Amino acid sequence: MNYFEGFLLVVHVGVALAICAFVLLQHGKGADMGAAFGSGSSGSLFGSAGSANFLSHTTAVLAAVFFITSIGLTWYAASHGKPGGLMERSVLDKNPPVTAPAGAPAAPSGGTQPAPDGSKAGEVPK
Repeated sequence: MNYFEGFLLVVHVGVALAICAFVLLQHGKGADMGAAFGSGSSGSLFGSAGSANFLSHTTAVLAAVFFITSIGLTWYAASHGKPGGLMERSVLDKNPPVTAPAGAPAAPSGGTQPAPDGSKAGEVPK
């Protein structure tokens, strides 16, 4: 992992956590009813409707940054990564492909052959 990918990954995770926080800070649609009966939200830091606008705009900007970092990480992985999927790479790393020796006979291909004791393929002998 080089510095660009590490930076993008840190920004991506940070933005994801910030989006979670800003979404949890926002009031639901039912919270407007409490303001009608004098809940005192007009004396808040942003005014009566200012916090909703600030939080929704900040969430939108964070979502845009999240999408941009997602695209950047995808591009970087596609252009600098190993070929194949993650599962293929992990299996190949653990079990390298086995090659037959030069003079070895080829394995039979096709159907199943009966076992030497006369049982069928996949059947446990008694």
